[in-house]
Amino acid sequence: MLQGRNNEENDQLTNTAGAFQSDGRDVEFSQELADRDDLVAQERSKAADQRAKARKKQ
Repeated sequence: MLQGRNNEENDQLTNTAGAFQSDGRDVEFSQELADRDDLVAQERSKAADQRAKARKKQ
C-alpha cells in the first residue's frame, strides 16, 4: 500500500485529515446562492435525518 514511499510522503498523507476539521463557525445556507452540489448535499442531509429518526423510533 504505502510501501516504497519515504516517511515524509507518509507524514503528508496522515496529516491531510487536519485539513478537513471544522473551524466551529456556523454558516447560513442561502437558497439563492446555492449551486447543484449544495442542493444535492441538502437532500442527502434530509434523507439522513429521516433515516436517523426512523431508527430512533424502533
